[in-house]
Amino acid sequence: MYTKKSFYTIIALFIGVVIVLNFLSEKLYTRLDFTADARYSLSKATKNILDDLSAPVTITAYFSENLPPDVEKTREDLRDMLIEYSNYSGGMVVYDFVDPNKDSKIEMKAQQAGVRPVMINVREKDQMKQQKAYLGVVLQYEDKSDVIPLVRPDSPLEYLLSSSIKKIATTDKPTVAFLQGNGEPGLDEMLQLKEALSVTHDMKEITFTDTSGVPEDISTLAIIAPADSIKPEYLKYLDDFIKRGGTILFGLNRVKGILTEARGVAVNTGFNGWLNKLGIDVKQNFVIDEQCSNIMVTQQQGMYRINTPVQFPYLPVVTNFAKNNPITTGLESVMFPFVSSIDYSKIDTTLKVTPLLFSSQHSGSETPPLYFNVTRKWKRSDFTIPHQTLGISVTGKIMGNSKAKLVVFGDGDFVVNGSGKQMQKLQPDNINLMVNAIDWLSDNTGLNALRTKAITSRPIDKNISESTKTIIKYVNFLLPIILLILYGIFRLETKKKLRKKLAAMDYEE
Repeated sequence: MYTKKSFYTIIALFIGVVIVLNFLSEKLYTRLDFTADARYSLSKATKNILDDLSAPVTITAYFSENLPPDVEKTREDLRDMLIEYSNYSGGMVVYDFVDPNKDSKIEMKAQQAGVRPVMINVREKDQMKQQKAYLGVVLQYEDKSDVIPLVRPDSPLEYLLSSSIKKIATTDKPTVAFLQGNGEPGLDEMLQLKEALSVTHDMKEITFTDTSGVPEDISTLAIIAPADSIKPEYLKYLDDFIKRGGTILFGLNRVKGILTEARGVAVNTGFNGWLNKLGIDVKQNFVIDEQCSNIMVTQQQGMYRINTPVQFPYLPVVTNFAKNNPITTGLESVMFPFVSSIDYSKIDTTLKVTPLLFSSQHSGSETPPLYFNVTRKWKRSDFTIPHQTLGISVTGKIMGNSKAKLVVFGDGDFVVNGSGKQMQKLQPDNINLMVNAIDWLSDNTGLNALRTKAITSRPIDKNISESTKTIIKYVNFLLPIILLILYGIFRLETKKKLRKKLAAMDYEE
């Protein structure tokens, strides 16, 4: 039998154990990560960055409190991530959370550091109102600093933190050259790519001349979307660059779509001839795909002109990627405008070719010149060439270099934003693919693969029948409710048994 004294002693011990465990959990932090891409675990790239720190990194998270649940979760996720950084680095990462809304001096300091307030919608007393909130991070390493002005709920936290630490703690970055002079877009026409690469690489534009090729300080040469023919004698500069250990990325346009004239034409630049010597051929065709993006077409309906989205198979949306490959890991969707297929059937057998991405099962090809009929009703029978290769990586002995590396894409425009009024924002995975490829070619840090460790859209396969979609929808809706009801019944029965047990228990003074 329990005495009242022993009962109170047990309660006191239980509370004490909870307090001790809570204290230890702060010091001995661990958690299990069951996400497919290990979203909540530190990657090897991050650990390498932290291992190389020679001085502490001070991280100040300027985060407001009492935020809506979705934003508050971001705050907690960031805190958990910083605990991971601090624990692994052995205290070389020091962090603190402050609320600028509570102190005007702290608010001014946050704004001076580059963290600006944002207005978010909050519900208070059944009414929606806007609240000023701070959601930024400032990092300090010796005399260098960097700022993450806004941490969104869907942000890849590890990439933001690790890339920022690398930016201020690393001085020796590989240099990537972007070839100019043959109609290629400049870095100012690829702003998203330029911004993403600046974290891990130095960049410059170069132009071949009769007396100079690729400078000695270049580790990777990027040839993206050339539109004009290169002088045949300049191709020897590519040979020389490979021989001395350089790597090359090709994003070749073998065809061009002119939407304003509704026609497609061939493009000849001479670079494909250099690849042909290795047995690689970027075909002069338009890959068409049932899985594609839309274009807006203006149609007359009565007195009105209405913009209508129309399926346009010449803009394939690629979702089939090589598995367990550093260039494609984590990618979900890349849109390729007017892409061509790649044939490597005649490649040198000493070279290793890895296909990186493919068209869908329902794809085909058309040969230029051709006319784009935007009102065409596409049928499944139009797509008879499945899983065409749209990008490859090549390793092996090239030009005497046994560690040579190449990456070839059948399109270069997928990373071009354009300029002026024609500038457009590209979807993140377009940039991720190119950055990961350059990273693999130059030093393979693996850091850029972290860009994909964020919550992304995973739509239901459009080939699933409507009845199956309905079942999935109702299972997603009803299953949590059913589980909650069953859990409630379980708890009710458990409490009933506990009350009966306590009622039958005798207490002695």
